[in-house]
Amino acid sequence: MKYRVLRKRISELAKSKGLLVVWEEGSSHTKVCVGSKQTTIPHHAEVNEITSRAILRYLFGGE
Repeated sequence: MKYRVLRKRISELAKSKGLLVVWEEGSSHTKVCVGSKQTTIPHHAEVNEITSRAILRYLFGGE
């Protein structure tokens, strides 16, 4: 999944659930906080599908 598509998907899902999203840019990762959960996203043009699914599953419970 493209990095920008993953960011957009996280924002859309959080908005649909009424959760606040906070993005913090680092040098090699982006830290994202959705509600009370926090994780990092690597700065790559293409984020591995397994990694993308794991991030979404962790933040939103399997969506």
